[in-house]
Amino acid sequence: MNGTASPLRVAILISGRGSNMQALIDDCARPGSPARIDLVISNKPDAAGLARAGAAGIPTAVVPHRAVAERAAFEAEISAKLQAAGIQLICLAGFMRILGDEFVDAWRDRMINIHPSLLPAFKGLDTHARALAAGVRFHGCSVHFVRPEMDTGPIIAQAAVPVVATDTPDSLAARVLTAEHCIYPLALRWIAEGRVRVENERAVIDGATAPQQPLINPQP
Repeated sequence: MNGTASPLRVAILISGRGSNMQALIDDCARPGSPARIDLVISNKPDAAGLARAGAAGIPTAVVPHRAVAERAAFEAEISAKLQAAGIQLICLAGFMRILGDEFVDAWRDRMINIHPSLLPAFKGLDTHARALAAGVRFHGCSVHFVRPEMDTGPIIAQAAVPVVATDTPDSLAARVLTAEHCIYPLALRWIAEGRVRVENERAVIDGATAPQQPLINPQP
């Protein structure tokens, strides 16, 4: 996506504490990073992630969804701030608002999301409790391009987390979150390096390889 030597200009949309946002900020702070976080927007003025972004010297903005009567106006205000900052890619990091089709289509293949499940399994909320209730042996997380339908779009990267017999939703969530902090910066880096393209609604990553050994849980 970023065919020039200039860093890809990125905005992060958040609603809460911003732990995935922090992982992206930390990775982009590395010398020679191909991406730069230029703006953080929250729909909640009390989101803890705003303080994290401010501490990193990143400009922040608040667009309260409750203060805007219509979703179109809410998204138009966000779009104006993105355009003013020259943003090239959006990262959703715990942004708890469903974006409209027009907004999503305007940012097609230029907006990514992190979801706490191995998509297409367990779309939506409460993924960890639902995974445990289903009795799966592996859970995990996915980074994907955003499409109008919730939690769909070409998958860029996934991380599988083994489920153990003593897991609770909280313990499983903690391990999945650690994996999220690994694959989200990786996916952003690949995009900023121009290694990711979408072909027939599948994300292709140039130079990437897959593990050769199967993952087995429980161990025989």
